[in-house]
Amino acid sequence: MNTLRLYCRSMAMLMKSQLQYPLSFLMQTLAQLVMEGGELMAVILLIDRFDRVNQWGPGDLYFFFGLMSVSFYLTEIFGRGLTGNFPSMVRNGQLDTLMLRPRGILTQVLCSGADPRRIACIAVGTVSLIMGSRISGITWSPLKALMMAESVFFSFWLILGLFMVEAILTIHSVKSIELANTLTYGGRSACEYPSDIYPRPLRVLFTVIAPFALVMHVPASIILDKPLFGWPVWTGLVTPLAGVVLFGVMYLLFRKAMKYYRSTGN
Repeated sequence: MNTLRLYCRSMAMLMKSQLQYPLSFLMQTLAQLVMEGGELMAVILLIDRFDRVNQWGPGDLYFFFGLMSVSFYLTEIFGRGLTGNFPSMVRNGQLDTLMLRPRGILTQVLCSGADPRRIACIAVGTVSLIMGSRISGITWSPLKALMMAESVFFSFWLILGLFMVEAILTIHSVKSIELANTLTYGGRSACEYPSDIYPRPLRVLFTVIAPFALVMHVPASIILDKPLFGWPVWTGLVTPLAGVVLFGVMYLLFRKAMKYYRSTGN
């Protein structure tokens, strides 16, 4: 509980520090809005060129895009310390000082960074979700709302777990390994669309190794009344658990990797 309180206080201070220069924050937030709006524009152009992609209509594609945007950028707001600060901490030796403090390394790393500018990307994702819901004619029910909330919640842990892959590789190599970005940022770009439109190797990648399909696509397809792989409705409540399972595995590997950490001596 003390750890959670410490994390909340750190996030509050980081958010407050970002808002000390409101004009700078506003300009950077607008830049994020333009960038994410450009990605939504790519989906609109795709829909304008093709009426359908496999079984998925325009509204369905908006819905998948929105779900990914909201989940991914929500994680980036609160997990920025892991994906943005950790590699430099290893290189400049700052991680050594964290090891002297009476708190967990992961907790301190997460408390070191936040990126509230991503709220603009979340806003674009929310608009896309609303557009997708209306165009697809989704009939919302308590079960579908629960499925949606569960998908976003466990997507947070899935993406945080994938960010830890880069952290683990950085401990062993000192420098950040861009290969890890194929699972995180590459996965975000690819899985803005349902996984069944890709060839089998990519479907396996995003179902087994980086299970975006299980955490996002299966529940989203059931909400859209077009179950992916023909799976029953209850799977939309179970498969998102893959997100927290992957985070748990990555957390254990992170702890093991820290045993092999050697200071850079800076």
